[in-house]
Amino acid sequence: MNTKHNQAIKTTFYAMLVGLASVLMAHAQTTDPSTAQTNEPAAVTTPPPAATVTTEATTDTNNAPAAETNAVPQEPAAETAGTNAPAPVTSGIPQIKFSDVPLTTAIENLARLAGINYMLDPKIGYGQPDANGQIKVEPTLSIRWENITAENALLALLDNYSLQLIHDKKTGIDRITMKDPTAPPPLTTKVVQLKYASVSNLVDAAQSVLTDKRSKVLTDIRTSQLVVVATDPEQVAVETLINQLDKPTRQVLIETRLIEVSSNPKTQKGVDWSGTLQAQNVTFGNGKASGTITTSFPGTSGTDGAGVATANPWTSAGNVVNSIGSGGFSWNTKSGTTPDIGFLNADGLSAVLSFLNSSSEAQVMSTPRIVTLDNEEAKISVTRGYPVFSVQAGTQNTAGGSQVSYTNVGTILHVTPRISANDYIWLKVMPEVSSFFGNFSQTVAGSTYAAPVFDFRTVETQVLIPNSNTLVLGGLVQDNPRAGYTKVPLLGDIPGLGLLFRSEDKEVNKDNLLIFITPTIVKDSDFQAAHSGEFLKSKLSPMKDPMNPKNNWDSPVTGGNWSDPIQNSAR
Repeated sequence: MNTKHNQAIKTTFYAMLVGLASVLMAHAQTTDPSTAQTNEPAAVTTPPPAATVTTEATTDTNNAPAAETNAVPQEPAAETAGTNAPAPVTSGIPQIKFSDVPLTTAIENLARLAGINYMLDPKIGYGQPDANGQIKVEPTLSIRWENITAENALLALLDNYSLQLIHDKKTGIDRITMKDPTAPPPLTTKVVQLKYASVSNLVDAAQSVLTDKRSKVLTDIRTSQLVVVATDPEQVAVETLINQLDKPTRQVLIETRLIEVSSNPKTQKGVDWSGTLQAQNVTFGNGKASGTITTSFPGTSGTDGAGVATANPWTSAGNVVNSIGSGGFSWNTKSGTTPDIGFLNADGLSAVLSFLNSSSEAQVMSTPRIVTLDNEEAKISVTRGYPVFSVQAGTQNTAGGSQVSYTNVGTILHVTPRISANDYIWLKVMPEVSSFFGNFSQTVAGSTYAAPVFDFRTVETQVLIPNSNTLVLGGLVQDNPRAGYTKVPLLGDIPGLGLLFRSEDKEVNKDNLLIFITPTIVKDSDFQAAHSGEFLKSKLSPMKDPMNPKNNWDSPVTGGNWSDPIQNSAR
């Protein structure tokens, strides 16, 4: 046992000599670079350069020669505060290489490059006997890294040997200590700035990759940021997921053409006897009073209160007579019939001869354009607002009133595009066409109320069309035929001659709406920057004074001065 114990002590002593020789050679290299011998060329990096450390040490328990160490650190170690310490390397280092270097030496070099102030926990106990009396030998390592920061290399090295770096916020000094195998992994907080997506869309996706119950994702809607509190592996998973989902949303240009064609053909043919044979006025009795006869009588002249003579005034009196109005037939028991000839008429003999065709056509076309995000609804509305009156009757304690609301009548188009992987566009289209039909009256509790009536035509469809192709929607046709007939009974049924005693009135209202929709995927090259810089840098042109009050030409006071009101008032 004594021999083995001595053997371990010698081994530890030789290892300490090797470490001391490495530090001395490094210091000598920084003071006189010409005396350094390197087996590996120094890494070519941007300042501050990478630390390339190559160490070869031999240990013999019987005859331990001095360690031959070639250490080439590219940055001098800061020995005391206030010396020319190198700035920490925060960018990626092209190459970091260690060959058979003790662990503490590698930690020292990486901490110096990363600008980290640290101290080793005594519990690590390299070179000291453990609880069983065994000397804990410091491990050596041979590692080669490329394109890595010094801080990430240090953290990876510590994690590989079950060590951890704990930062003290008060002193600013980090402590390197052993990891507790039973302790849960530490949580870190990162703020992720979203570029295109909203926080409400990605918070659930980011939460789905978290496995630790302590981990969580918070949102800041004002700045579009996610606050992720999770372990390091979870942070990497969240970052990877966000990079895949936080992509710019594609946009679609919706070009529409709404063409509404309406026609209104009419025809009127025949002879209409409604003016003669419809609504005859026949009375029996003392006739009917339909007017007054006014008679005037001359008066006498006189004077007014001031003694001025006045003209002869006229006085009037009216007598009611029994007469028949224009048209109609009346039979009086005293005077006989009125009119005397006893002819039955309304407005006299009246007949309307019609033989005419008429037609009117109209075409209304609108071409709105709108750009919308992928899978977001776009709404195009070409309408007119119709007022709708709402009347509220008053009660014993409250006064009645009325309100006016408006309803949009016309064409409303809802379009929702969704871009597929092969640049096909899935469209959900819902056109709505409305028009005013008329007023509807209804009597409720002795009061008559009127309200407007509207016609609505709606179609909803889903289609898949290639990019920049046109979809045509039709079938929104409204056809309202109307026909009216008049005929004198029996006379209108006589063949040939009956044409003189009957008439017809026909009318057709046709409305046809055609919708053309062309969706086009918007590319980045389609956008052009607006030249608003010149407007923002422009200055207001000074306004020329319209007049000069100090000039005698513009001054209202001769030789006066508007800037001296006391002097002007004295004048």
